[in-house]
Amino acid sequence: AQVFVVKEGQRSRIPAVVHVDGTARLQTVRPDEDALYHRLIEAFEKETGVPMVLNTSFNENEPVVCRPEEALDCFLRTKMDWLQMGRTSIRRRG
Repeated sequence: AQVFVVKEGQRSRIPAVVHVDGTARLQTVRPDEDALYHRLIEAFEKETGVPMVLNTSFNENEPVVCRPEEALDCFLRTKMDWLQMGRTSIRRRG
């Protein structure tokens, strides 16, 4: 991962990604390294106009999620908009 300063005009587009000092740690995904994940990011950009996803530990006041049922439980307990598990997408309505 590399650390970059996010342009002030772009910070509001990705608030969860930007640290308090205006920086973000970016990792790139090449299609030849992980084609499925790369396509997911491209689909997310097409849907939202934001060409990145936030990659962070997956938990909320619980141990890190390791199993699909834990991921679904976390999704249902939080305000998460979208859960992607392999080829399975779950999106919250509204």
